[in-house]
Amino acid sequence: MPRELAVGLLGVGHIGTVHLQTASTLEGVDVVAAADAIEGNRARAERLGVRRTYDDYADLLASESLDAVVVALPPFLHADATVAAAEAGCDVFVEKPFARTPEEGRRMLDAAEAAGVSIGVDHTIRYQPEMRRLKELFDEGRLGHVPVASISRINNGPFDAPPARSTVPTWQLDPGATGGGALMDLGIHLLDVLEWFFGDLTVEHAVTDRQLNLPYEDAATVVVRGERGTTATLSCGFFQWETPPDVTSYLRLDGIADSVVSTDYVPERFTSYAARSALENLGRRLRGDEPEYFKPTYYYQAHYWALRDFLAAARDGEEPPVGGETGLRMVEHVREAYRIADADAALVEVTE
Repeated sequence: MPRELAVGLLGVGHIGTVHLQTASTLEGVDVVAAADAIEGNRARAERLGVRRTYDDYADLLASESLDAVVVALPPFLHADATVAAAEAGCDVFVEKPFARTPEEGRRMLDAAEAAGVSIGVDHTIRYQPEMRRLKELFDEGRLGHVPVASISRINNGPFDAPPARSTVPTWQLDPGATGGGALMDLGIHLLDVLEWFFGDLTVEHAVTDRQLNLPYEDAATVVVRGERGTTATLSCGFFQWETPPDVTSYLRLDGIADSVVSTDYVPERFTSYAARSALENLGRRLRGDEPEYFKPTYYYQAHYWALRDFLAAARDGEEPPVGGETGLRMVEHVREAYRIADADAALVEVTE
């Protein structure tokens, strides 16, 4: 029987609730407390079985004896919350983006090192089943050397698909609070996938654009070079409505032996996939086996595996599979892309 971990949730909005549901299903994990400034979020956490809730994460950290916390707060709160949790002796699992700036990220890592705790980051796209299948093919050498690759993720950003069901929180439209636009929100995931495949990345070119009247970029294209000799193009944006389970995302690898694309490994019909998965789980329960909790939702299972692996590493005193240093590097890549895009924009303005 694994040692039970006492876990706290800092932030119980949409993604915080996903993490809460994940942690609640894990053997040897006890979600003892949650903190959120919004009363409705605290009430939801209580309905989902959290025994104690707080309106301030500082009060939670001061009152509870925890092994680990999940930071699912807005990006502008990541650094302070992570430092506070580390100083309280907790291992910390941080939502992406890890930080808004490299300086914030370094402060978080320094606090963890001083306290002797670990930091993990929720870079979940690498946990999606189709991405893991492509990684298996790549690692097996089935594609040979991959000279070029491309990856993309497009959605509607902070906005609800019509008809809008809620008002966009003010912080989501503030680049000072988010750290950036589509590149920081979506592109940071894609950079993580590319580095997972191709080793340390160098950002070689970047262009950002705006299709909407937003205070940050809602479209971006970045060219990176991996240490293994692959040149990859990354595209991301907030300009297309997305109604899950339909998702506009892909990774394509063009190798000297073969080409593969992630969409070939995604179920063709999500509804039938979900129904079949639910029946499989029923069968597993009848046989006395453990159900696969997040399998029917397909993409949410990636969050499940990411948090599961982090908490397992924390319990065993091991480094997390996606650690804080990885999160910091992705922030550095995004900031470098912004620097290049701004420099190119200035150059174009001068030549005109």
